[in-house]
Amino acid sequence: MHAVEVNFDGLVGPTHNYAGLSYGNVASLSHASSHSNPREAVLQGLEKMKAMHELGLEQGIFAPHARPDLNVLKRLGFTGSDRQIIEKAFKADPILLRACYSASAMWTANAATVSPSADTLDGKVHFTAANLNNKFHRSLEPTTTTALLKAMFNNDHYFSHHCHLPDQGFFGDEGAANHNRLCDSHADTGLEVFVFGASSFNNALPKPSKFPARQTLEASQAVARLHQLKPHSQLFIQQNPVVIDQGVFHNDVIAVANGNVLLCHEQAFLNQAHALAEIKKAYTGEKNLHIIEVPTQKVSITDAVSSYLFNSQLITLADGSMLLVAPQECQRNSAVHQYIQELILSDNPIQHVRFFDLRQSMQNGGGPACLRLRVALNANELNAVNPAVRFSHDKYDQLVNWANTHYRDSLTSNDFADPQLLTESYQALDELTSLLDLGSVYPFQQQ
Repeated sequence: MHAVEVNFDGLVGPTHNYAGLSYGNVASLSHASSHSNPREAVLQGLEKMKAMHELGLEQGIFAPHARPDLNVLKRLGFTGSDRQIIEKAFKADPILLRACYSASAMWTANAATVSPSADTLDGKVHFTAANLNNKFHRSLEPTTTTALLKAMFNNDHYFSHHCHLPDQGFFGDEGAANHNRLCDSHADTGLEVFVFGASSFNNALPKPSKFPARQTLEASQAVARLHQLKPHSQLFIQQNPVVIDQGVFHNDVIAVANGNVLLCHEQAFLNQAHALAEIKKAYTGEKNLHIIEVPTQKVSITDAVSSYLFNSQLITLADGSMLLVAPQECQRNSAVHQYIQELILSDNPIQHVRFFDLRQSMQNGGGPACLRLRVALNANELNAVNPAVRFSHDKYDQLVNWANTHYRDSLTSNDFADPQLLTESYQALDELTSLLDLGSVYPFQQQ
């Protein structure tokens, strides 16, 4: 049966801000305390969705999370009315309050790991929300992520949902940002390549020394078991610890895969020659596997991290060629831009590039690929998806009007002391659940 890959892009939440909460993420740290523009951020994301839809691609919408997270503030000892909780938290620990306001769920590449039905023994599409326990502000996400996924993919005949892994570092799981799938077509059985940063139990494997390894081998193996992956559909390789210490906090900052193409930096993986040989050996597709290694001499790790070249989306167009969806930062970086021009003129499936302005996301450490969760679906599975979360021109117009109505055009650190921001945020999301037919997925709607 024919299948397509649907990109479910995360809508940027109304409390989008730069708090510098993500240690190991160079862009996040370098823009800490800058003024943010939530309205511009969500509209930039919607423009990218619209552009992908107009290319003839299936596009989906992933709702943001409710922020601030009052429940966690209550668990941490703040009491009283909503207003009093906000006021007390801002006075006692403003950094904690900003973490509870974080809109980091916008990066849906970290929302979950998804295995298509072609790869699984039971023939279902499997979802496991990431526990994201390496960072406090992201560890607040998995329960709501699971609820959103169940509201989007709400047919048990086709979709199987799993609880996120245990909430501690031994099973640190950062979702699809450390997961690649190689295949001849989206309908074919593929090779799911899980990339881990370190092992919790095997001390013989190296670890980064400066920044944390967010994905563990044990987490990746657990997800593969939960998803009932066919034995020949799974492979585990280690990310290069040296580049993690240079700000490559996820595999998708140093490598991107699509179809029968893997685009990676020559320093992406530990013992790279051996790792790539393993991938070639494990790949069972009939098409030629294209592994494109980007030389350090042409693109340094520093340039890769600052431009987010590898956090570009790589998508297949109707004619079979591939398009690199890159942030404008790639265009502005002379070394990266020159390499991209060489790439699209070379003998490989990547023949086109488009640059997008995603500055609001980029400054917080997330490029085009961070903003989307890839889900390969056959025709029956696609028809079983909640139709209200599938992108259309009418849905675009509705969401633009919704964002212009509810979102502020500036947020500063002092704005988080304003309880009205909570009211505005919750009102916006309450309306959004109706637009996307999600039901009562947020805690404030259930209380």
